[in-house]
Amino acid sequence: MIDCVAVVSGGIDSTTLLYYLVERKQRRPALLTFVYGQKHAREIEYARYHARRLGCGDHLLVDLSLLAPVFASSSLVSADLAVPDRDAASHEAQPSTYVPNRNLIFLTIAAAYAETRGATEVYYGAQRNDLAGYWDTTLDFVERTNALLRLNRVHHIQIRAPFVSLSKADVVRLGFELGVDYDKTWSCFQGDDRACGRCQPCVDRLAAFREMGLADPLPYQK
Repeated sequence: MIDCVAVVSGGIDSTTLLYYLVERKQRRPALLTFVYGQKHAREIEYARYHARRLGCGDHLLVDLSLLAPVFASSSLVSADLAVPDRDAASHEAQPSTYVPNRNLIFLTIAAAYAETRGATEVYYGAQRNDLAGYWDTTLDFVERTNALLRLNRVHHIQIRAPFVSLSKADVVRLGFELGVDYDKTWSCFQGDDRACGRCQPCVDRLAAFREMGLADPLPYQK
């Protein structure tokens, strides 16, 4: 019997969140992983790996690839747009890697799934490093989305983002405490065999491991 729904991508944040829910909080989540035409779909298999490792058999892969044209303004989806390096993206109020309304769409689907399954909470892995460029990772976004969901007259679903005030290094530190196997996660926005080491999530990830005094187990391009 499930008691919540969690959005799991196979990246550092959502994977740590999964371990946090199962190992620390003893929750029994149903998992959702979304395919939406992203270049970096390699992490989906890692989401499956960790679901199996934790015994989460209730894992639904949601194919939204038909929405790729809707998301075509994002360099994460469009083949015609290059993913920017971290230095370039850091000067933009909203970088080209922003996928229009992605988290709002994902969480709306997750809330619907929670309602269908009789759960009252939906978890996702928003964390502090993403606040500057992505409005849909902020505490304000979570609170306003919950205000909208409270309009439901029968089923009261709440969005939870327990890492929203944590840095990437804080998340990694927690993950090591929980036994997360980080070489089975993927952060890079590029779709290559090796992480680029230059895009925003790569730079943030490498910095988090350095802060921990550890080497990132992922292979990187030179």
